[in-house]
Amino acid sequence: MTFNKPIADHGHLSDVLNSATEPAKKVLLASPRGYCAGVDRAVIAVEKALDHYGAPIYVRKQIVHNKFVVSSLEKRGAIFVDEVDEAPEGSILVFSAHGVSPAVVAAAEARNLQTIDATCPLVTKVHREVQRFASEDYDILLIGHNGHEEVEGTAGEAPDRVQIIDGPDDAANAKVRDPKKVIWLSQTTLSVDETMETVTRLRQSVPSLQNPPSDDICYATQNRQVAIKKVGAASDLVIVVGSANSSNTVRLVEVAKDAGAKAAYRVDFASEIQESWFEGVSTVGVSSGASVPEVLVEEVLEYLEKRGYGDVRNVTTAEEDVQFSLPKELRKDLKSVGQDVSNKTKRG
Repeated sequence: MTFNKPIADHGHLSDVLNSATEPAKKVLLASPRGYCAGVDRAVIAVEKALDHYGAPIYVRKQIVHNKFVVSSLEKRGAIFVDEVDEAPEGSILVFSAHGVSPAVVAAAEARNLQTIDATCPLVTKVHREVQRFASEDYDILLIGHNGHEEVEGTAGEAPDRVQIIDGPDDAANAKVRDPKKVIWLSQTTLSVDETMETVTRLRQSVPSLQNPPSDDICYATQNRQVAIKKVGAASDLVIVVGSANSSNTVRLVEVAKDAGAKAAYRVDFASEIQESWFEGVSTVGVSSGASVPEVLVEEVLEYLEKRGYGDVRNVTTAEEDVQFSLPKELRKDLKSVGQDVSNKTKRG
């Protein structure tokens, strides 16, 4: 499956960014942005579970890292819990898109919970890589943020073989048993540039460090970072929509600044935008994290239009056509009663 189709710049992007007749105020709208296939799958899984089984449906942690999405699902009857033992025995429990460790799966089984695994397939891929290399007695240097749910779940596959490396400055702390049997893997939502800087630092002490068999940083994360680089380089102000606990959203703010944006801010909602940000600003860049529904971006664009930034220009750097099937446990139950098992509400 082709995860992204790069858009060739035959003068189009250059025209968007550098037109000599540009108005005083405009918006550069990054594309791709917003929901990725893994998030879409996870949210729809909870929605369909609520429709099929009825409320309440328990979800371990936030299904995706977005306040609006979580609140919307709560209103429909989803109950978010931090730990498995908070879900009543025998109830239905959904594992979030970030994945869980084998210990969490075992705890759910011990409570006789009916589980639906909404882990993003690209996160599952990294779990399988950990399993493979741990079975071959490798030391695994997992580049990611300590405490992040995805990292906890991935490291939990082989805690005696995985060491978390939290950014470039943590690289010097890496400890390995055999320098010839070391591989690095990564959290799927990191900054590509920062990850490669961390790898470069790691190789200073472990020159024989091996690369993952395939890229771990997900296609959506990379695509959104490429788009925000293009937008950030031509913007006075960049607004990224997304929640503070969304790793990929936070990275987009950092990437925009590194690309040359004079200022970049993250907001959950348009109401959080501050008037003081617009002093001397003619070009505003807008994007959103991979767990953000488009309605929140539309509210930001409405806010900007009311303040004179009504000329919106799309800056498209890739096209995405990825779609993941629903979790197998849910598909099985839906099929048994003749219900639709397709993911028909793919958002792009």
